[in-house]
Amino acid sequence: QVQLVESGGGRVQAGGSLRLSCAPSGGTFTTRAMAWFRQALGEELEFVAAITWSLGGQLYADSVKGRFTISRDRSKNTVFLQMNGLRPEDTAEYYCASQTTLSTIRAPEKYDYWGQGTQVTVSS
Repeated sequence: QVQLVESGGGRVQAGGSLRLSCAPSGGTFTTRAMAWFRQALGEELEFVAAITWSLGGQLYADSVKGRFTISRDRSKNTVFLQMNGLRPEDTAEYYCASQTTLSTIRAPEKYDYWGQGTQVTVSS
């Protein structure tokens, strides 16, 4: 059974940077796209960024455009989220997700595998 494992979360001051990583463990992993979502306390799950696995096309939420960069290492089946210029409003649990069939990128229900989440806390 494939599981996604995130790492790299932590606590930083506003303006700082963090790099999240996500890789699969167990089972045979295939993906058409991977994404990052986040959920702040008491809020709904929010799309952050996604990347198509074959061509590397990227899509970002407006709230992170220009500050966050999603990338992938196909040889390691790993996806990264480089987060620069962090703001207190970026504080959330961050989840990576994978689609086995390319579908609506921003829709969390279209993802087949999820990680357990990694906490990002940005202090002002």
